[in-house]
Amino acid sequence: MARYHIETYGCTSNRGESRQIESALRDAGHYKVDSPDEADVAIMNSCTVVEKTERNMLRRAKELEDETADLIVTGCMALAQSEEFRDHDVDAQILHWDDVPEAVTNGECPTPGPGTEPVLDGVVGILPIARGCMSDCSYCITKAATGKIDSPPVEENVEKARALVHAGAKELRITGQDTGVYGWDDGERKLHTLLDRICTEIEGEFRVRVGMANPKGVHGIRDELAAVFAEHDELYNFLHAPVQSGSDDVLGDMRRQHQVSEYVEVVETFDDALEEWTLSTDFIVGFPTETDADFEQTMALLRETRPEKINVTRFSKRPGTDAADMKGLGGTVKKERSKAMSELKMDVVGEAYDAMVGETREDCLVVEHGTGDSVKCRDAAYRQIIVQNASEHGLEPGDFVDVEVTGHSTVYAFGDPVRKRQPAD
Repeated sequence: MARYHIETYGCTSNRGESRQIESALRDAGHYKVDSPDEADVAIMNSCTVVEKTERNMLRRAKELEDETADLIVTGCMALAQSEEFRDHDVDAQILHWDDVPEAVTNGECPTPGPGTEPVLDGVVGILPIARGCMSDCSYCITKAATGKIDSPPVEENVEKARALVHAGAKELRITGQDTGVYGWDDGERKLHTLLDRICTEIEGEFRVRVGMANPKGVHGIRDELAAVFAEHDELYNFLHAPVQSGSDDVLGDMRRQHQVSEYVEVVETFDDALEEWTLSTDFIVGFPTETDADFEQTMALLRETRPEKINVTRFSKRPGTDAADMKGLGGTVKKERSKAMSELKMDVVGEAYDAMVGETREDCLVVEHGTGDSVKCRDAAYRQIIVQNASEHGLEPGDFVDVEVTGHSTVYAFGDPVRKRQPAD
C-alpha cells in the first residue's frame, strides 16, 4: 500500500480524471497524504493551455521530483508534450490517466476495502470475487493487509454478477488480489468455472473483464481458462498476468512462485486458443538483485511475448517487507532501465495499435465518457478506442457500436462510429 500525493491543474475534465484516479487508488488500498514529502509517489495532473502554464508545469514537476520518492506526470501536457519533461530532465513516469493507478502499485496486488461487495459505477459493475492471495512476494506489503485467499462459493459470485447486470451493468470487472487462485482455499481453482457460469446463466448483453491473475495460478488452469475465453463472446479476450521479471533468478528473489517458462506457456496457450487477444503484464525494474544480464532477459521477454498493455514500475522499498532490507540499486540505474523499457514498451504497444488503423471493430462497448465530448469504447480484445464528438453520434455508455479505427496515440486508438445499436433485451 502506498502513500500518494496528487495535484491537479487545469480544467474540469482534469479534475474529473483526478477523481477517477483517486477512486481507483483508494479501492486498491492506497491512501492520500497532504504533502509530497510524506508520499511514496506524487502525481501531477498537468495542463498545457498557454506557454506560461507550460513553464509552471515544468517548474512544479522539478519541485515535486525533489520532494518525493517517485513522480508520475499525467494530464494534457504529459500526453501532448511529453518530450518537454524529458528535455528538462524531469525524472518522472509520463502516463495516460488510465495507467496511473496501476503504476502506483509497485507490482503489489490490489487491495480493495473490507469484504467483497460489488459496486456499480455507471455501466461498469465491479465484482471482487475473493480476498487475499496465495503469494508471499518479498517486496509486497499488501499480504499483511489481506492474508490468504478467502473465496466465496461460485454460486454466491454468480448471484452478485446477476444483480449487477440487472441493475444496469454492461461491463463486469472481475477483481481480486489474484483472480487466478480463486477457489484454491477450497481445494480447486475455479475461475474458469465461475466465468463459464456467469456467461451461460445470466440473461442480458454484457461483457466481462478478468482482473489480475498471477502466472502461477493461471498456469495450472491455462487450458481450461483459454477454452472458456474461446467459447464465450461475453468475455473480453484480455488477460492481465504480471510477470514482473524475465529472469528466474530475480523472480526467485522476489518469491514470485512462477518461472519465466510458465508465463510463456500461458501466453502460448492463449495464442493457440484465441485468434486475437490482449496480453497485459507488469514489470518491476531495478529490483535490488537485478543485474544487467537479468534486465536484458526481461527486455528479451517483452520483445518475445509482445504484450499490448504494459505497466513498468521502478522498484521502491515498502516498509516491513524483506526486500526493504536488501541493498538497493542506485537511482540512476533504475532510471536508465526504466527509460529503456518504457521506450521499448511504446514501440511494442504502438505497433499493435497502428495495425488496427483502417479496420472496423465490431460490437465495441461504450464504457464511459472521456475528456470533453468523447467516449471510451472497448473492442472484443479490450483495446481502448476513443470516439470524439460523441453527442453528434448519439453515443452514451452502455451502447454497442461498430467503430472504424482512424488513428492512434500509441496506447489507445481513435475511431469513427459506423453503426450503433442498442443492446438486446
